[in-house]
Amino acid sequence: MKRLTWLADSRSKVKSFPADVRDGIGYALYLAQLGEMSSTSKPLHGFGGGVLEISANDASGTYRAVYTVSIGDLIYVVHAFQKKSKSGIETPRTEIELVRQRLSQLRREVKSAEAKKS
Repeated sequence: MKRLTWLADSRSKVKSFPADVRDGIGYALYLAQLGEMSSTSKPLHGFGGGVLEISANDASGTYRAVYTVSIGDLIYVVHAFQKKSKSGIETPRTEIELVRQRLSQLRREVKSAEAKKS
């Protein structure tokens, strides 16, 4: 089973979500740890393979968690947020940019750690 690693404030954000949303995201991440993919997960396009977005809804709105399984033997939860916009199904640009920044930093850190091992 792969281990979860939470980046920045992603864990506290998920903990702040409503209980049913937390449960749904938690179960989807558990399946990812087992090498499976939840029906609530889908590839997040524009980031290369292995970056996925979990979607969960309740009466208070739509919630997202973004994770990656493509770096090493860990699953990195990169970002979590409540979608504020009711229009369309796209993830807001500001959230996408934050995911892009965190993934870029993560990839640099992993590359640097691998270089030190060599």
